[in-house]
Amino acid sequence: MALPIEFIARTRALLGEEYDKLEAALQADVPVSIRINQRKGTKAPETSPVAWSETGYYLPERLSFTFDPQFHAGAYYVQEASSMFLEQAIRTFVDGPVKCLDLCAAPGGKSTHLISLLPEGSLLVSNEVIRTRSNILAENMTKWGNPNSIVTNNDPEEIGRLTHLFDVIVTDVPCSGEGMFRKDTDSTGEWSVANVNLCAARQRRIIHDIWNALKPGGLLIYSTCTYNTEENEDNIHYILEELGAEALSIPVKEEWQITGPLRYNHPVYRFLPHKTKGEGFFLAALRKAPGEVDEIIRPKSKNKKDKGKATPVIPPVVNKWIQEPDSFRMEVFNDTIQAIPTVHYDTWQLISNQLRIVSAGIRIGEIKGKDILPAHSLAVSTALNKTAFTRVEVSWEDAVKYLKKEALLLPPDIEKGYVLVCYNDFPLGFVKHLGNRANNLYPQEWRIRSGYLPDKVILFPGE
Repeated sequence: MALPIEFIARTRALLGEEYDKLEAALQADVPVSIRINQRKGTKAPETSPVAWSETGYYLPERLSFTFDPQFHAGAYYVQEASSMFLEQAIRTFVDGPVKCLDLCAAPGGKSTHLISLLPEGSLLVSNEVIRTRSNILAENMTKWGNPNSIVTNNDPEEIGRLTHLFDVIVTDVPCSGEGMFRKDTDSTGEWSVANVNLCAARQRRIIHDIWNALKPGGLLIYSTCTYNTEENEDNIHYILEELGAEALSIPVKEEWQITGPLRYNHPVYRFLPHKTKGEGFFLAALRKAPGEVDEIIRPKSKNKKDKGKATPVIPPVVNKWIQEPDSFRMEVFNDTIQAIPTVHYDTWQLISNQLRIVSAGIRIGEIKGKDILPAHSLAVSTALNKTAFTRVEVSWEDAVKYLKKEALLLPPDIEKGYVLVCYNDFPLGFVKHLGNRANNLYPQEWRIRSGYLPDKVILFPGE
C-alpha cells in the first residue's frame, strides 16, 4: 500500500515515534471479526473474543460469507472489531428503554449492534440519506430480525425537525476514512488534506442539523474511522463550546490499549491498529445540557381522503404466525400487512408522517384474494412462531440453491402449502409447496448472484 505523502507527514507529527509501528500495522493482514445474534440462538464460536464486546469474536480466517446460509439468516454480522466499542458507551450510559437514532446507519453494523444492546422496550430508528444504501440497511436490519426498529431515508436536517424525540443519537459521521486504508487500499488515492477539512466541516453541519432532535440531557455518541484531530478532537471541542455539551468518560481496561486524546484533554477513545486488534476508530460520548423538553411534533390526523374508507379485515390466522400477537398493532397498506410493536405505535405514526420509511416492524405478508402470502421479513424475524408453519431442514447445497432463488425439490411427505425452509435450524425463508414442485419465495433482489460455487467453502463456526 502506498500511503499519501501528506498523510504520512501529518500522522507522524501526530503520533511521533509511534508512527512507524502504525505504518507497519497497515501493511499487515486485516483481522476478521463478527458479532453473533443471541436472539436467534447463535452459539459462540470457539475463537478469540473481542474484549470490549460480549458478542464479538475474531475469526482465524475469512469465511465464505456469500455462501454461508447462516450469514443470510442473520445468525451473525460481519463487523470491524474496533467499532464494537460502541457497546461500552451504551452499557455505561443507557439503563432503561430509550428512543435511539442511528443517523448514518448503512450498511447496518452499528444498527444491528445497537438493537441487540438497547434495553427491552427501546426503539431504534436507523437512517441513511442515500436511497440505495438505505435499502441495503433495511435488508440487513430485516435479516437481524428484531421488530423494534424503523429504517428511514432522510437528510439529517429533516430528522432535526422532530424536536426532542430521541434519548440517544449515534452519529458515525462520514469521514476521510484514514482508519480504513488497510481494508480498502484504493481509498488512499482519494485522500487529501482538502478532503479532511471538507469532512470536518460537514460533520459539524450534521451535528447542528440533528441537535434539535436530541432531548435535553440526551446522549450523543460521535464516531469516525479516521486518525486526524480535525475530524475528531477539534469537532468534539467545537460541540462542547458551541452547543454546550458535556464530554463523558467511558470506563476502559488498560489491556485494551485504547489511545486517549491527542489534542485538548476531553475524554475520547482512539483505536490504532498497531495497539488494538482492529482498524482505526474514534469515539466520544457527549451529554446534551439538561433543560425543558419542548413538546415533540405530534402525529397528524389521517387525511380526509382516507376517512370513511373501510379498514381491510385481517384474517385471524396472521395472529398464529407471530409470538405474542397482542403486543403488535396490525396495519394494512396496499394489501400488505405490517405488524408494528404496540409500545412504539405512536412514535411510528409520528415518524411515518414526517419521514420516508423504508421498513418498520415486521412485514407479515401480502393479501392475495382469500390467500395471504407470508413475507420474507416474517420468516427471519425473531417474533416468528416457527410452529405455525411446516418446516423443512435442507442441506448446504439446497440452502445455496434456495438463496440463489432456484427451484427446490422437497420430500414427498411434506404437506402442500407454505413451508419454512431452514438450515441448521435457522429460517432462511418460505417456499410454496405445490406437490410436484416448490415455488421459491426468496426476495429476488437479495438472491446470491454468483453463478458458480467456490472450490473451498468455509462456514460459520468453522465447519
